Amino acid sequence: MASSVRIAVLLWADMLTLYALFVMMPYLINVWKLNIIRAAAIVNVFSGVATIMPIGMAFLVDAFMGDYWMLLLSSIAYSFGLSFLAMSTPHVLPDAARNCDAHKPGCIGDAQKVLFYAALALIAIGIAGHITSLDSFLKQQMEENQTLWKVVAKVCVIIFPIVGCIALPYIKPWSVRFGIPAICTVVATFLFTTGSCSYKPSGPQPEGSPLTTVCRVFVASASKMFHHQLPNDNQKEQNRWRHCSNEEMEDTKNFIRMIPMWMTFIMCGVVISIGNTYFLEQANDMNRKVGNLKVPLPIFKFFYDLVKEKFLKLDDKVTEKLKIPVRYVPTFGMMVAMLFSILCCITAAEVETRRLDVIRRLGFLDKPNEKIPMSMFWLLPQFLLLGAVDGMSNFSIDQFFTTHAPNSMSRYLKLFSHGVIGAGTVGSVLSVYVVSKVSERGGRQSWFQDTLNKSRLDNYYWTLTVMSSINLILYVLVAWWYNCKATKNEESTQPSEDGERCCCSCG
Repeated sequence: MASSVRIAVLLWADMLTLYALFVMMPYLINVWKLNIIRAAAIVNVFSGVATIMPIGMAFLVDAFMGDYWMLLLSSIAYSFGLSFLAMSTPHVLPDAARNCDAHKPGCIGDAQKVLFYAALALIAIGIAGHITSLDSFLKQQMEENQTLWKVVAKVCVIIFPIVGCIALPYIKPWSVRFGIPAICTVVATFLFTTGSCSYKPSGPQPEGSPLTTVCRVFVASASKMFHHQLPNDNQKEQNRWRHCSNEEMEDTKNFIRMIPMWMTFIMCGVVISIGNTYFLEQANDMNRKVGNLKVPLPIFKFFYDLVKEKFLKLDDKVTEKLKIPVRYVPTFGMMVAMLFSILCCITAAEVETRRLDVIRRLGFLDKPNEKIPMSMFWLLPQFLLLGAVDGMSNFSIDQFFTTHAPNSMSRYLKLFSHGVIGAGTVGSVLSVYVVSKVSERGGRQSWFQDTLNKSRLDNYYWTLTVMSSINLILYVLVAWWYNCKATKNEESTQPSEDGERCCCSCG
């Protein structure tokens, strides 16, 4: 039980940290005085890289490190990263404290910039390492009697989001707001290390990483193409990089056939990326009061996560009631997720149009620091729809890889889900750049200006609506092709009678 708690504290510290990092966009705009495009690019590249990296880290875990060492090293990186982030805020370093009385661009020195970008890199490593190994290592160490553990886990899962959502935003100095998660992560890492001697062994996989197998198949196929004469059997056993089994060949073929489907999922990541960037900055400029109470921005993350979890469970129940065949569950789920993404973009565009009308009517175009007398809860429906997109897409991508991916890649299933969304998040930076360049053709003003009030995010949201609609049509065509191909492959493939090796060009 003690081992499970020592590992779980890392998870609880993660919850608090993610709520603190949720407001990174307002921090960069209000404190660092960056324009919305650059701030959103930093946030999206950081988030995207942190969710793509686990695929590569899983390879390191399987081939070399094991879950324990991955957790230890990534937790240390996490601790240093959050500490650097707290130190990079104004007024912490001596030069900033001496020369600046307020948050101005001049207060951010070179040392703070170095610390900030180093912090983002280390935090990304920490997040990726925890995504890779925290869940699997916790399951390995779980004991049979888990009653007390479940009670403690449920209490902490409730407490930490409440602290992150309500308490942290009311702390004014950013150094303290980032410093508290840093302290919690350092303490959690220390507690994790105190149980090192009691953890069950968790080393690299004896068979290595399945990604190595995929690479071996490509190398062996290339070798066969350029070497017509086959080596003798002894050489076959000794040189695994030039020969592979029928099963390895088929697994690789199945993996390659999944790539076109995988590419259509990326658009959901592009839509999801606008949640903690442009949506959040819109909310930051709107009326955040309910009566006399000023509601903190992370309340949107609370509702977002709540809807995401509900849809993860609801999707499973609905597909059971509709009696959809298991192999078609991910196809149906992704279609619904894409429909939700279209509805989210339409809702966001309509709300932004209304917000801009209020700005023009009150003459706030050149007053970016004025709070708009429009409740930020106008944005709640689009956050809820975005949570539904995230929940449905994660469940469906998970199901897609579970149903169609080779069994040897079971460890990578959820990591691929994160990676697909991460690729879309990074891709959103490119989409903003392209849309900005296209919108300013013919001497027109770009839709993306230095301030939110002068920008035309409503037009960008309408563009995402069109792109998501086209992607949905493309997805239906690719899904039809994939399912037809998979059915034909199942009908034509005969099971191998023995496990002897053969040349990869066979079959």
